[in-house]
Amino acid sequence: MADSAAVDEHSAQARQELDSAVVRFAGDSGDGMQLTGSQFTLTAALAGNDLATFPDFPAEIRAPVGTTFGVSAFQINFGARTIKTSGDLLDVLVAMNPAALITNVADLKPGGICIVDAGAFNERNLVKAGYKTNPLEDGSLADNMRLVKIDMSRLTLEAVKPFGLSQKEALRSKNMWALGLVYWMYGRDRQATVKWLESRFRGKDGILGANVAALNAGHAFGETAEMPAEMAAFTVPAAPIPPGLYRTVTGTDAMALGLVAGTRLAGLRMCFCSYPITPASSLLHALAPLKEYDVLTFQAEDEIAAVAAAIGASYAGSLGITSSSGPGVALKGEAIGLAIAVELPLIVVNAQRAGPSTGMPTKTEQSDLYQAVYGRNGDAPVCVLAVSSPSDSFEVGMEAVRIATKYMTPVIVLTDGYLVNAAEPWRLPDAAKLKPIDVAFRTEAEGFHPFLRDQATLARPWVKPGTPDLIHRIGGLEKSYDTGHISYMPANHQRMTDARINKVLGIANDIPEQAVDNGAAGGRLAVVGWGSTYGPISRAVDNLRLAGKDVSHIHLRHIWPLARNLGALLGSYAKVLVPEMNKGQLLTVLRSEFLLPAEGLNKVTGKPFLIAEIEAAITRLLGE
Repeated sequence: MADSAAVDEHSAQARQELDSAVVRFAGDSGDGMQLTGSQFTLTAALAGNDLATFPDFPAEIRAPVGTTFGVSAFQINFGARTIKTSGDLLDVLVAMNPAALITNVADLKPGGICIVDAGAFNERNLVKAGYKTNPLEDGSLADNMRLVKIDMSRLTLEAVKPFGLSQKEALRSKNMWALGLVYWMYGRDRQATVKWLESRFRGKDGILGANVAALNAGHAFGETAEMPAEMAAFTVPAAPIPPGLYRTVTGTDAMALGLVAGTRLAGLRMCFCSYPITPASSLLHALAPLKEYDVLTFQAEDEIAAVAAAIGASYAGSLGITSSSGPGVALKGEAIGLAIAVELPLIVVNAQRAGPSTGMPTKTEQSDLYQAVYGRNGDAPVCVLAVSSPSDSFEVGMEAVRIATKYMTPVIVLTDGYLVNAAEPWRLPDAAKLKPIDVAFRTEAEGFHPFLRDQATLARPWVKPGTPDLIHRIGGLEKSYDTGHISYMPANHQRMTDARINKVLGIANDIPEQAVDNGAAGGRLAVVGWGSTYGPISRAVDNLRLAGKDVSHIHLRHIWPLARNLGALLGSYAKVLVPEMNKGQLLTVLRSEFLLPAEGLNKVTGKPFLIAEIEAAITRLLGE
């Protein structure tokens, strides 16, 4: 095997140093693009780069090969500086077939490099993709694109020929050939991928050998092909990252770890009850292997059963947690109302996806804020939190446990399809420094009734079934404030409704005042965001502040109740801009609560905001 770390002397001397680069691998959903991107992410992390990724999946389980709706892509932005988004336009696009080219080429920046598998551009694939003629030959591609046409299919077959695989099996190594070439482009070490292949295909010598051979062949092609060095040879130095132990996490990984950390800090067993739905299913997958941390996972037969089981677990003294996406949360709505009525802790993780009904299951959106804050029958308040980045899921997971157990209330956590799948480096926290979460179960019988409230939090007592002399009734019918028995008295219903609302509103006294993420309190313009808009807003504001613009960034974690100082803070700016991947849901809440003349910037394409889109809106509002 060739030395995987070797870079020939000529190419090493000719490499152009870059501050950052954005690379996207795109191909058929069976081409292994997610695997390819994950391996490139690993090497970028090992090289010390900061990074952010954007996996993009087709909705179909297995769309017809070569069709545009079956294209799978993986984008990574890696750099020698702090990386906050997966990148705007692409420096390099690797397109494995015509469908991948036609659906992704518009995202290539002027002068960007487009590497295509010319061997896949046959008449059949061209027709499936919607091309009338071959774009590699008819001059229809942008003139300023640096097009690199390589017959990867043929070169892969040649590289793996010694291993005696069928043509179909051999071509499955094509993604490794492409990965090897891109490794050469950025001077990356192949050894981590070789070790991964050895682990993945242990005992399958032919498949292992073919993949390693394809990886090395792609790298060797870059070393020996007669291409201008400035066209395809780069280096991206390590980023100045604070020292510590790091790992790469997706939003799903970090949320699972945050929920586990929270329940452990509270001394509780987690009972995670879920029904599979894209993109929320991965949280069930992440938690299922963690039984040694007192985690019980239960895959229910439907959404209603899942949330009902979680409520039952909380009644029994565990912490019930459930997850879904918008359509599933709609089904859980009545049972969430039950948890509000009986005042039990419950955590609902909503991995938002695009559109009403089935919508676009694998595309991202932020359109469930109304549902989370308002979407139940009756006056039924809950606490709502939002995740801002993949690694932020850890902190939000712990915060959800703290609030749910302290205030005996459901907490809805809003994440989205981008965050759950995207990855970034995460510095592991010191577990010994994590603050314990105080949870007390009522055991004293004297003076007990089910809605005897803590005067500070208005939370009712949490009682484990079977506790001597503390038998009590729960259920969805309204209960007497003083006894816990069923009550239809008008004054009692008013009192109970007010208590439930005031309890949740009181959480505002137990969360930090809203801070300014970047900029100053007061000025010409504040950009207010929530959720996964954090990265592009943060970078846009950074860029424009460096250019001398009076703009600040405020990002909300606590969506309901809002931070107690938020109204005054937003009122200190002449203008407020609210970018959201919906039609203006947080904007409506802010206008309603603070009579704020804010303006929205709305996008519902199933893709995250570009930095440039937010920069343009800021510049327009500043009148510059």
